[in-house]
Amino acid sequence: MINSFDAEACMRILNIISVHLLSLIGLLLLPATGWGQSGGVYVVEISGEVDLGMAHYARRVFADAAEHHAAAIVLHINTFGGRIDVATEIRDAALGSPVPVIAYVDRRAISAGAMIALSAGKIAMAPGGSIGAATPVYSNGERASEKVVSYMRGEMRSTAERNGRNPQLAEAMVDEHLSIDDSTLKKTGELLTMTTDEAARVGYCDLVAPTMREALTKLGYGSAPVIQTGSAWGETLVNVLTHPAINALLIMLGLGGIFFTIKTGHPSVVTGIGLFAIALFFGAQYAADLATYVEVLIFVAGVLLLMLEIFVIPGFGVVGILGILLIFGGLFLALVGGFNGISYQSLAVPLYTMIASLLGLFILIALMIKYLPASRTFSRFVLASPATASDAILAGVDFQRLMGHTGAALTTLRPSGVAQLDGDRFDVVSDGSFIQAGESVRVVKVTGRKIVVRRADDTA
Repeated sequence: MINSFDAEACMRILNIISVHLLSLIGLLLLPATGWGQSGGVYVVEISGEVDLGMAHYARRVFADAAEHHAAAIVLHINTFGGRIDVATEIRDAALGSPVPVIAYVDRRAISAGAMIALSAGKIAMAPGGSIGAATPVYSNGERASEKVVSYMRGEMRSTAERNGRNPQLAEAMVDEHLSIDDSTLKKTGELLTMTTDEAARVGYCDLVAPTMREALTKLGYGSAPVIQTGSAWGETLVNVLTHPAINALLIMLGLGGIFFTIKTGHPSVVTGIGLFAIALFFGAQYAADLATYVEVLIFVAGVLLLMLEIFVIPGFGVVGILGILLIFGGLFLALVGGFNGISYQSLAVPLYTMIASLLGLFILIALMIKYLPASRTFSRFVLASPATASDAILAGVDFQRLMGHTGAALTTLRPSGVAQLDGDRFDVVSDGSFIQAGESVRVVKVTGRKIVVRRADDTA
């Protein structure tokens, strides 16, 4: 059966966790090489879906532009929207930037894109473009709650006011029930979405230009070099790793590695795979500003408590339950943004991610339980002994006669193992308690070939 888990093995696992987490976090957060050109116009590409990787990328470009005294920053926008929390981060960076910010709406700035556009001091739009329709929706497409809509309405209003634009129109982009003075722009019950010409008429578009370079020329930056930027490889990697499907896979592999280690009692290649998956998960969440060291500590504390309960404290009680709660609590907080606050963001995606990872974990554990005992890896950690004549004839034993018999555990029962009963060795399983090798046991239940034992001195 399985050898007892020792303190040295536990420390090796924790050291592996620490090394993987710290090295990966450091790798993901390495700053990209700055473009280092003063007096230029830095371009931030806001295209496709507004996702987590875009926040880190935009902050990096804003910081680099400020460091090198750029002439201006252009938000090149063409998006149907995405994560509102990411749009809020970009909006805050734009409003706090010492470098003038210009938004060039190339085709469309919808939903989160509209908030980003309004954060710029100047807005230029391509002919035939559109801006608006910023009501928040959940991942399933349903309109967000009134509380969330109210929050978004306030954010849009304050952003418009900050740059001297009509706040009523910004609110109408979020709430279809609001009416505006200009009835030609929207009808009651419809969200406000303005074309380029309509936006120019009401002051939401400062100039119309077919290209971004022509817009820069009209704004007085025609002679400034245009510095095109792009996401660094680390930001692209973070964007991939924070996808809900990848998150679920990493959590499943990580928890599966922990289960394998507990099952065998020794770290192995599977343990390393699990630790690497956990390191990728927390490293990506940290790089995306969703997790801090607090969530990592909560998770590690949960693992420690679970190991303490299984390998040190007999039975399974409060310490083990608390460990499991801390493990899942750390993972869930890292998904939703931890103690940074989740405010208006829906919990649907993190919940679905956790459910998917748990379903995958249950399947993985079932496969381990079925195939692990017969594997070479597991056999290395099993106390095997030569077959005896008594072992060979056990197939013909009447197991029912063992009911009530006492014997001794030959291996640690966690909960299965080997015990000596009536002079022979039998595969047994405890009734749930942790039984050390050498302890006296008593048979309390026999079902077919399954023998359930309990400590001989336990009268419960």
